[in-house]
Amino acid sequence: MEEKKFDFNSLIGFVLLGAIMLWWMWSNQPTPEEIAAQEKAATEKVEAAKADTNTTTYNNSTENALQSTDSLTLAKAKSQLGSFGYSTTVSEGSTILENNVLKLTISNKGGQIKEALIKDYVTYDSLPLYIVKDQNASFNINFGTSDNRTLNTKDLMFEPTLTKNGSNQVLSMKLKVSDSEYLEYRYEIKPDEYMVDFNIKSQGLSNSINSAQQITLDWNLDGFSHEKSIRYENQQTELYYEKEDEDIDYLSIGGEDDAEESDVNWVAFKQHFFSAILITDKAFDNAKLTSVTLTKDEEIDTVFTKAFALKTPLVLDAGEFNYNMDWYIGPNDYQILKKYDRNIKEVVNLGWGIFGYINRLVFVPVFNFLQGFIGNYGIIIILLTIVVRIIMSPLVYKSYLSSAKMKVLKPEMEEINKRLPGKENAMKRQQETMAVQSKAGVSPLSGCIPALLQMPVFFALFRFFPSNIDLRQKGFLWADDLSSYDSVFELPFHIPMYGSHISLFPILASVAIFFYMRMSQSQQMNMQQPTQEGMPDMQKMMKMMMYLSPVMMLIFFNMYASSLSLYYFVSNLLTITIMLVIKNYIIDEEKIHAKIEENKKKPKKEGKFRKRLNEAMKQAQEQQAKQKKK
Repeated sequence: MEEKKFDFNSLIGFVLLGAIMLWWMWSNQPTPEEIAAQEKAATEKVEAAKADTNTTTYNNSTENALQSTDSLTLAKAKSQLGSFGYSTTVSEGSTILENNVLKLTISNKGGQIKEALIKDYVTYDSLPLYIVKDQNASFNINFGTSDNRTLNTKDLMFEPTLTKNGSNQVLSMKLKVSDSEYLEYRYEIKPDEYMVDFNIKSQGLSNSINSAQQITLDWNLDGFSHEKSIRYENQQTELYYEKEDEDIDYLSIGGEDDAEESDVNWVAFKQHFFSAILITDKAFDNAKLTSVTLTKDEEIDTVFTKAFALKTPLVLDAGEFNYNMDWYIGPNDYQILKKYDRNIKEVVNLGWGIFGYINRLVFVPVFNFLQGFIGNYGIIIILLTIVVRIIMSPLVYKSYLSSAKMKVLKPEMEEINKRLPGKENAMKRQQETMAVQSKAGVSPLSGCIPALLQMPVFFALFRFFPSNIDLRQKGFLWADDLSSYDSVFELPFHIPMYGSHISLFPILASVAIFFYMRMSQSQQMNMQQPTQEGMPDMQKMMKMMMYLSPVMMLIFFNMYASSLSLYYFVSNLLTITIMLVIKNYIIDEEKIHAKIEENKKKPKKEGKFRKRLNEAMKQAQEQQAKQKKK
């Protein structure tokens, strides 16, 4: 066997290899900073693991606690609400339905409108214009359950589901008894529409609702004040409703009023320029309507105008709710409202009878035509006034012509009065006066009829301007809002019936009407027969009216729409101008006198009315003579 010998070369190799390994390990060891970072990462990893363990433990315990609490809450709710205790599983919240003109916030509690914002309008002080806000409105159904409870939907929680129907937004609010049994409020809002589809339906509630107990719908609204003058706004704020026969009615404006009506198609809580209108396809039976004025002191009560209320029973269909309704929440704009076929345009008070026809057929179309190419509403009112005066000028001419004829005949009538003085000759004096007028072809009524024909236009415009929302917040000259008063000076005190400010347009209108009445009085003096003994002096009464009318206008119109004062001011100025033109350039009294003399020569055929009147006067004269003999 060969003996192994010490290999010096191998030793040297192992030493070198070891040295190389030691050098490599030394050169690649971490720096102190890297060691610190590694220690920190390890610490964080341990803490995170601990946190995960703690969190898992906490969540598990919380979930168990919540489940236990929910079970107790649901059991307690069912003991109070019966099967409707299921609704307590819905939390409080709200859902927004919105288009370009209207924004509705629907609350889970009660499934009702919590806020209703009209986008394109603001209040007189430039704040967002809300119809519903801060719990000023309530929509509630009061009903009995099969387990002898009485519940109110306004206190219960509805579950919301928001979907789309084409371009329409649809919100289903369900008051659930179970997943398949519920009362549903369904809202559907269309683009650019103030009208909202609103349905009240139910499914599977025939065994949960006591149909023997009356089910009542209560709708209440306290109307916010949106305009500058709360007193004037209150005068235009009313509760309107339509009955089954399309008969429109409303509650009185002032104080408190109520009514009980059957077969009501819709109810409108109408403020001056905005309304909330509930429309139903199944007429409300035995509807109780209430309107209460909330403004007792105009200096203090400045938030609300009136409190409105509707209380009406609802009828179940085979044990279920089934009402198709609509809800209009928007401006009282005649052009918008007349698009709907439910006659709700009548909430815009354009006047009754002939006055409303004049506004709808004449002034609304003419105003809209002028509005189409003129942006200044003050100019539109002036142009509208000119159109009206031009149309009425033939009547002014007729009236003035009649006045001129009576002026020519006045000396003859005064001669008759002198020749037949005393009460005993009153009948004969009247007969001869009428005979003179008849021969001359003159009738005292010919001067009155043109004035009477102008009255419907006067009253129509009295309704047209205050109801026109297009004038709202539109300025002209010093007036910043043609739908309200044009204050130029605030008084440091309040004058009863007048207010605490001075409006300029009513002053100008009062001055103009004074001079118009002064000219008219001079004209009517010519037409007035000489004052007969025992008869009232009409001249004194007319003189009194000449001073009284401007004062009444000044007081009454100080709080009224400045657009109406502007119209009367311009109208009276134009009438005065027309009268001066007729008097100085058209009427020729010499020609009129010659015409009257010519008429006297012609044989006059006595009309039936004149004949009967003469016979009646003759009989009265004979009876008077017999009484004297006795």
